[in-house]
Amino acid sequence: MRHIGIYAYRAGFINTYINWAPSALEKIESLEQLRVLWYGERIHVELAKEAPPAGVDTPEDLDKVRALLSK
Repeated sequence: MRHIGIYAYRAGFINTYINWAPSALEKIESLEQLRVLWYGERIHVELAKEAPPAGVDTPEDLDKVRALLSK
């Protein structure tokens, strides 16, 4: 299984989120979504029905995508 991190928040929630101090666990794990859970909010998780295409995680990956799009 591959993690696809897509996070969508309403503008009002973002205003709340930025006023929360980072949680201890968020600092340890470097995962900003842990702050949401720490403060008692929910996160929706969905399983993808299809495998996603390759990710863009490095400058080299970006170059490959740009080359594909330019064709």
